[in-house]
Amino acid sequence: MARVAYADIKQPEIQPLVERIQRERSSLPNLYKMLLNSPPVAEGWLNYLTAIRQKGGLPPRLRELLILRVAVLNEADYEFEQHLPIALEAGCGKQDVDAVKAGDFSALEGGERAAMAYCDEMTCKIRVQETTFSALRLAFDDKEIVEITATIAAYNMVSRFLEAIQVDHE
Repeated sequence: MARVAYADIKQPEIQPLVERIQRERSSLPNLYKMLLNSPPVAEGWLNYLTAIRQKGGLPPRLRELLILRVAVLNEADYEFEQHLPIALEAGCGKQDVDAVKAGDFSALEGGERAAMAYCDEMTCKIRVQETTFSALRLAFDDKEIVEITATIAAYNMVSRFLEAIQVDHE
């Protein structure tokens, strides 16, 4: 059970934002019902996560592998459950999902392996070793590295928010 009450989404002053979230997310997930307690935060969150998920240039498969891995590392079941169908649609198979859960990336291609190692260090240790970054640099250009880093950082933010407030699963 959530530690904070969900926002009253019938408030007239937030209706345009509620409608925008529903349009852009095809629903109004509990995460956004919680965020709507602070409309400016909800709006900024929506803008940032829309940029990460829909406007960046990362292959959807890689993006979703990173998001699932962050969810696993942070024990954020809500985040994992929300992104599993998206990951499957993006081309991740059962073997990929199992690898993300187990932390065994040997079956992934080189760039994906480097990105997952980077994700693990960023999430668990904050500071990334030069050898880990060098492997990432061999596989990705500057724009891709920025988008990989922003994706990992963004979904660490999401999982920490979800778990601290204990947002209920749909």
